Amino acid sequence: MKASRAEVGHALKTPGQSRFFLFHGPDEAGSRALAKAIAAALGPDAEAVALGGAELKADPARLADEAASISLFGGPRYIIVEPAGEEIVPALEALLEAPVAGNPVAVVAGALRASSSLLKLALADPAALAFASYAPEGRQAELLALDLARERGLIIRADVARRIAEAGAGNRALIASELEKLALFADAAPERPRPIDHDALDAIGVASEDGDLARLTDAVGGGDAAALQAELSRLAGEGKTGVLLGRQVIKRMLLLARLRARVEGGDSVGAVMASEGKSMFWKDKDAIPAQLPRWRSATLAKAVTRLMAAQAEAMKAGGAGPIAVDEELFAVCREAARHR
Repeated sequence: MKASRAEVGHALKTPGQSRFFLFHGPDEAGSRALAKAIAAALGPDAEAVALGGAELKADPARLADEAASISLFGGPRYIIVEPAGEEIVPALEALLEAPVAGNPVAVVAGALRASSSLLKLALADPAALAFASYAPEGRQAELLALDLARERGLIIRADVARRIAEAGAGNRALIASELEKLALFADAAPERPRPIDHDALDAIGVASEDGDLARLTDAVGGGDAAALQAELSRLAGEGKTGVLLGRQVIKRMLLLARLRARVEGGDSVGAVMASEGKSMFWKDKDAIPAQLPRWRSATLAKAVTRLMAAQAEAMKAGGAGPIAVDEELFAVCREAARHR
């Protein structure tokens, strides 16, 4: 059955009451975090059993066997299945039909189509819970940063959390990574809380991705393919690829769309820029006026739609990965170049 955030949170406190959890959606880091919540609910002595889709395809009965097995030391036990796709449906059907299955099972999948047999199975059976994870945005991302900081013994204000969330572009794994660095920097731990401010962020390089990725967004929005290639190579060397880059360019396209609508409504580019004042990131103030005249609302909407589809493909299990986003960035860049 389909579960809300509140329902899945409640169910994870007593995970043994469900035969299996299906955590799917584009935010795979969020899905993995939910799967780890089972371990937290069962306690530090819980035994984890990791299975892959290929193993269960070869032996569909194994999942039900593992779910009914007793831990070697008699403690709690849980199973995590990842990566998971349509190939595990027979194993899950056997699990649902088994007379006994005391150990909870967490299935971590990527984005699933509505026609997915795996998703349909989880939605149709009341003994299963399905929850789709999406990357947090805005206030949700800020709250996520606050929660993750608290877990690491960091005391941060809302504006600091917002900056960290923006630097991670709503990606849980990236936000957690930045907070881990901050915790080491401040010698913080849950039993040893430490405050963190903007100076600490500056000291270890936790800067807004608006600044770090400004040249990338300028290259795409301005139609400069050579500069885009150089930025992709530079950022790949820093471990920044795929969804993170696509999300930042989408952010630029949405900004251009909002401002372009005003231009098409009769305002001049100068008037539009003047009205933005300090709300616009300072590094955008030179590039935006040059890009606004060459874009139209319809092409911006198309660019956003295609970039979002590329992100979904990059995050899909067995998908094209970061190359899907790179190809779409070049497609958007070529569109901008036609109007230079």
